[in-house]
Amino acid sequence: MLVQGIKSRPVYRALEPRPGPLHLFVADAEGALAILDLAQKAPPGFFDRAHIVYVPAGAAPKSYGGRLRALNPFMYYEGPSIAAALPRLAQTLATARMGTQLYLAGTEPLVGQAMKIALEAGIDHTSVQTEHRGSEARRVQCVHCKGITENVTTQPVTCAHCGLTLLVRDHYSRRIAAFQGVCIDAEEPGVVPETVEAFR
Repeated sequence: MLVQGIKSRPVYRALEPRPGPLHLFVADAEGALAILDLAQKAPPGFFDRAHIVYVPAGAAPKSYGGRLRALNPFMYYEGPSIAAALPRLAQTLATARMGTQLYLAGTEPLVGQAMKIALEAGIDHTSVQTEHRGSEARRVQCVHCKGITENVTTQPVTCAHCGLTLLVRDHYSRRIAAFQGVCIDAEEPGVVPETVEAFR
């Protein structure tokens, strides 16, 4: 989902097969469906040169991993968490050949953190394909203590590090792969709106 007029928000589109010596996919949960949809459009032999890194966390049904393996990629890795999968991405990018295609699909925390690693590897963000699938939970940085709160679904939210009540802004930082949260009651301490589910 793209919020109109907010330039920092990532833009997501459907993944499309592109020519290249290696196709590197990183996905979590329902992001597997984006890869499976791309497979319907891919030419024969496409997945012979593909490496899939998948984190099934929260995915339903759990058969996505089996369906991804059935594509017969050159390499397949299934990890227990985003944090466990990201070093594999960094290592693969460190030895990748020119022309390697990177595809990121799933939740914004996965896409954002994988994009951060791609940027650190010298890949321009405009050359990486991204597709949002699944939960809209956010990764939020408190602008006051700089702590990161994961899987935020409410507005406002309590910072997991300093305890401030934060308004989750739509401003997104690609550098830290997180939305920004600012103290909601700085001017009137204790005056806080009701907490509601804002990001499912």
